[in-house]
Amino acid sequence: MTVDGEAVRLKTEADEPGWEVDPDDEWGLAVIATVGRQLKLRREAVGMRAADFGVTVGYGEDMVYKIEGGKRIPRPEYLDRADEVLGAGGLLAAMKEDVKKVRYPKKVRDLAKLEDKAVEIGVYVCSSIPGLLQTPEHARALLESWQPAYSHEDLERRVAARMARQSIYERSPAPALGFVLEEATLHRKVGGTMVRRQQFERLQEVGHLHNVTLQVMPLDSSPHPGMSGRIELLKFEDGTAVGRSDGAFNGRPVSDLRELRVLELRYGTIRAQALPPGESLALIEQLPGET
Repeated sequence: MTVDGEAVRLKTEADEPGWEVDPDDEWGLAVIATVGRQLKLRREAVGMRAADFGVTVGYGEDMVYKIEGGKRIPRPEYLDRADEVLGAGGLLAAMKEDVKKVRYPKKVRDLAKLEDKAVEIGVYVCSSIPGLLQTPEHARALLESWQPAYSHEDLERRVAARMARQSIYERSPAPALGFVLEEATLHRKVGGTMVRRQQFERLQEVGHLHNVTLQVMPLDSSPHPGMSGRIELLKFEDGTAVGRSDGAFNGRPVSDLRELRVLELRYGTIRAQALPPGESLALIEQLPGET
């Protein structure tokens, strides 16, 4: 393709892996179909052919048709450029938030929705640093160790989804966040020296936030109720709550008051046995010397 005598390389499907639509995600399919339909209607309304539009936004004609047909997820910059070219007055660009969420696995989206509504979140994780505390590099190093291995595109999609959940720190009013993590996970060599150092810095940064309580369960602690696995508790403004534990109720989410009391008792006991926040941060501050 040439424009004004100069060669222009238009993006194709091979240039943007990981932007396919999950065929099992009904909500995602509906969102992308709606976005694609709006793009097509806007393009046709201004009398622009798909090939010409593709050249203007830097994409091949085949990619334009796939995006308009709901078979490919448009990148944010594609929507921005389309909005500008088609004179949509911000309507197409406004779709970026929903489109961004479609890229994330449904399980992650469902969790993020709950976290967005929660006024209080308590998390204990026994085998890794909680996702809400991870740096992108730490998350990537962890996911790279999983078997069977993720494709590069799927791995990056999952890292992006995990990082997107951390927008919870920007909420106003800020939710109360409590984390308890095992000291053993802090000594595990996830990633290289720089990855570990950045992760420790991130823990210190978050641990000093006024709405965050960060505690460490020391290596020499006595047995506690969290040894059977992760515990999560989310409480909402209307007084309801949702909890989940690997070691209770088959790991399923629960909202029944009697079942929630069990999880609250276990989580409360774990917090009582863990180091206080000040001592926990002091311990974390010593760790960069180990890298």
